[in-house]
Amino acid sequence: MLELKGVFTALVTPMKGQGEVDFEALERILDEQIKGGVAGVVPVGTTGESPSLTSEEKIKIFELCVRKCKGTGVKVIAGTGTNVTETTIEATQKAKKAGVDAALVVVPYYNKPNQTGMFEHFKAVADKGGLPVVLYNIPGRCGVQLTAETVAKLRKTCPNIVAIKESTGSLDMSTEIASLCDIQILSGDDSLTLPIMSIGGTGVISVLSNFAPERVRAIVDPALKGDFATAAKAHKENFKLVKHLFIEPNPQPCKAAMEMLGLCSNVLRLPMVPVADDTRAKLTAVMKEVGYFAEQKESPSKKQKH
Repeated sequence: MLELKGVFTALVTPMKGQGEVDFEALERILDEQIKGGVAGVVPVGTTGESPSLTSEEKIKIFELCVRKCKGTGVKVIAGTGTNVTETTIEATQKAKKAGVDAALVVVPYYNKPNQTGMFEHFKAVADKGGLPVVLYNIPGRCGVQLTAETVAKLRKTCPNIVAIKESTGSLDMSTEIASLCDIQILSGDDSLTLPIMSIGGTGVISVLSNFAPERVRAIVDPALKGDFATAAKAHKENFKLVKHLFIEPNPQPCKAAMEMLGLCSNVLRLPMVPVADDTRAKLTAVMKEVGYFAEQKESPSKKQKH
């Protein structure tokens, strides 16, 4: 089974002009991720504005991630999920051809399938997609969620369903999944990384690590070694910043923060828009509070101005 342990960054998709994908900025972001010691990158998920990208853009992003991460030990988990099963299978097959390590497959949104429909959807992708599958359970975006029983049934039926990105916001849900099967659980919420790891989770697919991989690793690395006291200290230090990354829909605040640090522009593709002025002011204040922009303690990311 593909082992997924550590910090996996839910990559933003940098853009320029009127919303054209900025591949040069993406290369620079990937360089920073590799230097930051992440275990993997996850392009074209929610944070990557996946619903607004064309299939051609997605493949180009996957190919760039694979090229940059080759030989570094950094895994690439491609967001291939849609609300159409055959489209998801096709996207997963194309991602495999691009050379990625696994596919992140979200619960079908808008259709609102029942548990049988979701089981059959994920089974078809696992059977035909050709890649290890990471389930993505995010009811806040999809309107429905996998139950722990369905997750366990999928894990037992499809050996290449290897992990789940748990974004239900419920520690009970992660605990129930862990009690029913051996699937690897990755937190899908930065604020719940440590609690989920305390019951056996293996890491996080993180938004914060787009610009602060060292801050996320300060939680995950010691937690993987059983040093929960050290991890808890970092968890509490990050908490306020993490909460401010979600005061508007993700990835709007994250892109604002990354622009402040010179990592990419604050361009998003409609219907996503830049954060409001008051949100930006709040985000700036909390970033200053945790040490960004201070001359005596300049962020490593800020030094990488472009």
